[in-house]
Amino acid sequence: MAAFPCTPVAKLAGHGGIVHAVAYSSSAQSYILTGASDRIIRLYNPQKAPPASAATPPSSAASAPGLVTKYAAHGYEVLSVSVNAANDRFVSTGGDKTVFLWDVQTAQTVRRWTGHAGRINRGVFGGDGDSLVITASFDGTVKIWDAKSNAYKPIMTLSDAKDSVTDVAVHDADILAVSVDGRLRSYDLRIGRCDIDVLGPPCTSLSVSKKGTEVLVSSLDSSIRLMDRTNGKCLKKYGDALFVNKDLRVRSTLGLNDSVVVSGSDDGLVVVWDVLGGECLHRFKHSDMREIRGANEAREDTKGKKDIVSAVAFCQTRREWCSAGGDGNVIVWGMAR
Repeated sequence: MAAFPCTPVAKLAGHGGIVHAVAYSSSAQSYILTGASDRIIRLYNPQKAPPASAATPPSSAASAPGLVTKYAAHGYEVLSVSVNAANDRFVSTGGDKTVFLWDVQTAQTVRRWTGHAGRINRGVFGGDGDSLVITASFDGTVKIWDAKSNAYKPIMTLSDAKDSVTDVAVHDADILAVSVDGRLRSYDLRIGRCDIDVLGPPCTSLSVSKKGTEVLVSSLDSSIRLMDRTNGKCLKKYGDALFVNKDLRVRSTLGLNDSVVVSGSDDGLVVVWDVLGGECLHRFKHSDMREIRGANEAREDTKGKKDIVSAVAFCQTRREWCSAGGDGNVIVWGMAR
């Protein structure tokens, strides 16, 4: 296995609350988008940010080091951001029950969709040429929006879930969604079929493998499962004595060409597992920007919600990833220089 990036190389500061969402830009993935409880979306160039080891200079949120621009339209917390393949648009969702489609260059919204009856936990692109936006909501529905037209109503609503839909993903023509009702649903819209896998505990996050044959699902039993999409079987279950995810929505992801699982946690840790073997490889303390080795290190200085690591994202073009915390900071982790 390739060496895992364990060195904090940049600290992206400036948010005034929990950072709920983090995403790399498309193509070269040179930029990082973040969304937080302060209702602001920020675009950073991590290469322009100071080294993580450097003291953060006093600055206003508007002049945070590495900050390229800000996007402001949400009335409540921002819960997700997702960038299209062309790198010129992104979609954001949040607690205001609104979906915004943004123009990256002008920092203006080009579409604004309403129709969900609860906060929108996730929004992603789909369809040919990213012509669709798919959203998952606390109201128990998945909605599909036409990003190429001026229509303000969804073109389809999927209402099979019995509780909040926490995450959604698209692979080819399939839409996958997980819910607090403990189900993973896969919709093949071409033939109108919905396949359901029952996991049991409330599900909070999903990530599809590059091949599309597996899906990674986080749940509130402090476990992450790798599911086989062809037969619904659990291929591997990931957990650790120090990994806690029982109360809060945190995201997990696949990285290093789908060879590792990376997840945030309720109590400030980021945990890394080997996909095939299932063993825990690394544990990092987000707020301290360091790897930890034992239980005593992990449990000290726990700060409640401020210590949550709610989102992680892995760069697909280099050995780099980032963690987003309740302290309002995003830490970029890379290889030692």
